[in-house]
Amino acid sequence: MKFDGIAAFVATAEAGSISAASRRLGLAKSVVSERLAELERSLGNRLIQRTTRKLSLTEGGHMFLPRAQRILREAQEASAELAARSGTLAGPLRLSAPVSFGILHLGPALNTFIAQHREIDVSLELDDRFVDAMAGGFDAVLRHGAVGDTRQIARRLAVSRRLLVASPAYLAEHGNPRSLAELAQHRGVLYANREGDWRFATGHGWSVVRPKAALRVNNGLVMRDAAAAGLGIALLPTFLLHGSVTSGTLVPLDVGAESEGAELFITYARDHGASAKIRALADSLRRSFGDPPYWDRWD
Repeated sequence: MKFDGIAAFVATAEAGSISAASRRLGLAKSVVSERLAELERSLGNRLIQRTTRKLSLTEGGHMFLPRAQRILREAQEASAELAARSGTLAGPLRLSAPVSFGILHLGPALNTFIAQHREIDVSLELDDRFVDAMAGGFDAVLRHGAVGDTRQIARRLAVSRRLLVASPAYLAEHGNPRSLAELAQHRGVLYANREGDWRFATGHGWSVVRPKAALRVNNGLVMRDAAAAGLGIALLPTFLLHGSVTSGTLVPLDVGAESEGAELFITYARDHGASAKIRALADSLRRSFGDPPYWDRWD
């Protein structure tokens, strides 16, 4: 049983196709296919059922996958530990992050980290969907908001506020809400990957506002631009808003209650262990973002 065959199988199972696995591994499709076939011959079992339309794991493939993932992870961690002992961090580091945050803030911060650790092979995928680090084959996932998965460890990187904002044109036409009751009568630009409820801290606990949706979308930059275009009010994290507020494109609203905040976490599988690479990345990102983060400093 060859190690590269195990790597080809895990990449194919996690990516869902040989084409996607070949892109992840940086190999030709024919090479990945041959390594899969060789692994199946060495095991004496078919692991993947191939048809012209789709690829699926056999019963044996489902049984073998978690062990194969563990073999790869252990090998990668052993390699990273040896490199760390020699004073060098090296090897692959596969990350996932939300699209808007990745474009605006993670990219520049990651450039700094890579420049300091040239031997680390970083792979970043931007995705606004909920990404499972374990199922997706990622070493770590950056996420805003609660993790809620006991299989994963979450380390806080930064805190972000959320602000209600609207364009001057929208407020001129529809008025400026001064209370939660008035806010509920307005149109909202809502995040599609989460319940559309807006939560606010009051003296009696949390109050929920359910505005009528002018638009539901799963990307913060599109939400920001829709609010700037006057479609409705948006509740957005400050990391998306700094330039728009300082330029006057969007106006923060005061409804007499503070909106629920957001925290930025780096998460990884509990059985992964906090590898030296993940610890170094988390430390580097915290330094780049600052405390409080630079997107919450308005002067």
